[in-house]
Order: sequence, then C-alpha cells, then structure tokens
Amino acid sequence: MTLLHLKSFFKKHKLHFLIWGLYILYEVFILGLVTGQFRPIGAYILIYVTNISVFYSNGYLSGKALKSDDNIPYYIKLPLIILFSLFAYILVSFMLVMFFGVIGLVEKQTLETFDRKFVLACIYRSSLFIGYSIGYIYILKYLEDRKKVEALERQSLVTQIEKQALENDLVQSQNNFLRSQINPHFLFNTLNFIYNDARKKAPMAADAIMNLAEMMRYALKRPEASEMVPLSEEVEQIEHLINLHQLRTANAINLNLEVNGDLFGLRFPPLILLTLVENIFKHGNVTHSTQPAIIKIDYENNNLNISTINMVNDNKGKEHESHHVGIDNINKRLANFYKDDYIFRYYKDPLNRYITEIDVQVINPMSKLNLNQ
Repeated sequence: MTLLHLKSFFKKHKLHFLIWGLYILYEVFILGLVTGQFRPIGAYILIYVTNISVFYSNGYLSGKALKSDDNIPYYIKLPLIILFSLFAYILVSFMLVMFFGVIGLVEKQTLETFDRKFVLACIYRSSLFIGYSIGYIYILKYLEDRKKVEALERQSLVTQIEKQALENDLVQSQNNFLRSQINPHFLFNTLNFIYNDARKKAPMAADAIMNLAEMMRYALKRPEASEMVPLSEEVEQIEHLINLHQLRTANAINLNLEVNGDLFGLRFPPLILLTLVENIFKHGNVTHSTQPAIIKIDYENNNLNISTINMVNDNKGKEHESHHVGIDNINKRLANFYKDDYIFRYYKDPLNRYITEIDVQVINPMSKLNLNQ
C-alpha cells in the first residue's frame, strides 16, 4: 500500500521532481565544471534541503493568506510571512550546519560560524527561493481563477441554451395551441356554411369565399421544401388567385392565362409559379386596356416553358425594387431542384413590359407509362 502511495505521489508531482532535478543538475555540475570547484555532498544536501523547504513552506503560507477571508489585508500578511520565512531559513540552516558537522557530512563548525557573512548568504539564498515561491503561488492562483471563469462561462452558456430551449418550447406550445383552436375542418366547414348562405344573396362574395377556401386548403397541405408538386395543382391555384382579383376589382383585370400541352402527371417545384403571378399583381399594371398581362405555360417534347409578360406599373415607384426579392428566390429554388439544367431569364423590353421566362427539361412519368402500355 505504501509503495502504491509513493507511485501515486511521484506521478502527481513528477513535474516538480523534473524541474528540481534540472535545477540541481545545473547548479552542481554545470557551475562546478565552469568554476572547477565542487563542495562536499553534505553541503549540497544542506543547501537544497533548506532551499526546497523554504520554497514550499513559504508557498503554503502565502497561498493560505491569499485565500483567507479574514480582515487582515494581504499586503500586510505577505511581508510578515516573508520575514518569518527568512528567520526560519537562517535558523534552520545554522542548526543543520552544526548537525552535519557533528555527523561528519561537512566540516565541524562552531558558534563563530554564525557571523555576518553567514547571515547575508542565507538572506540572499532564501530571498531567491521565497521570490520563486510567491511567483509560483500567483501562477497557481491565476490558473485556478481562469478555470473558475471558464466554468462560469460554460455554466452561463448552458443556462442561455436552456433558456432558449424553454422559450422555443413555449413558442411551440403557443403555436400548437393556436393550431388546436383553429381546426382546419372547423375552418372549412365554417367557410362552406358562409358560402352556402352567401350564394343566394351575394354570388360574387360566395365565389370569393370558395376561391379563398380552395387556396387555404392547398396551403395547409403544402409539401416539404424539397418535394415537387403536380403542376396542374399550381395552375389551379393561379386560377383561384386570378378569380379573387377579378372579383375584387369588378373584372377590371386584363390578364390571360394560356396553358398548352398535357400537364397531367407533370411535377414542378412548389410556389414558383404562384410567386411569378403574385409579382404581376403586386408590381405590374394588370388593368392596361391594350396590353394584357400574360401567363403562358407550354409543355411539349419534355420541354416546359413558363413565361409571364406584364406592363410595368410606374405609379408604384420604388416598390419595383422588392420585385427582385421574389425573382432571386425563384432562381435559388430552380437551382436547388435543377442544378444547372435550367434557364431563367427576366428583363424589361422597349415597350416597358416586364418579362420572365423559365425553360426546363421535365420528363412526364405518365407519358413513359403510356409508351410502355
């Protein structure tokens, strides 16, 4: 058991042993070789026993004083500890000199050895190691304080993460609560009731309610951002959107929707077509008497072409700048689905019309099925 304790002790303090070993090696051998003078082994034992003792004893007392919570200031306690360490070093050194002389490790000394030269040598030597000791204690104190600061920072970060998680849970709970209150079945049943009630008294309002209900139904079942949707469903939503604007403006909108080719089974990234049409209503002039807005969808030989044409509404001023937000979003979504295998153009022609064009190669799985049959 004692051997295990010794191994554990040496392993824990191996850095101390290494540094003291290198220091003693330097002083004994390097300086001895340089000066050509070597002392008796007893003298070296005496010197390093006192030096190492004052280093650790002063370090222990200084560390205790530094951590103490009493009312005595540290700048008062430290000088007292240093004076005590100096006195103890001188006294212990003299006692060891006398003792080592008796046992024959050094030359036998007398009380006359305790002279001014001896005291000054002890003060010099002890001051050196007391200084090392105080520096060592301050380094340990700095590292300990640094660990505490890092622990507090980690704890603060954990606290912030937990707080954010609680806030997110609260928001999620609130959203779930709102969803539970606005049940889709209840909403659509209510809209159907209003539609049936308004159909006889206000047919236009009833049509608007039905178009809005269909768009909301589609929005509630919209797929993930990484999935495609049937293009025919997107076209159907465009028709609902156009109908709503026609009803709102008393059929004052001059807009044509042209679909050429069989779109059945054809899939396309969601909301791209709707964004283009919303941009027309938001930023274009859709009431021009001679220049109608046009939404054209052509599908032939696996090539899908979607184009929009509308007069620019100069009366909206700087609102045209926001048009490019939707355009940039469309470009990013096309790139996400088709990589580099698509063409997307947008420009204004000499007639002050804003034009967008999308060209992609789309293979209709239904056409493949028909060919196999």
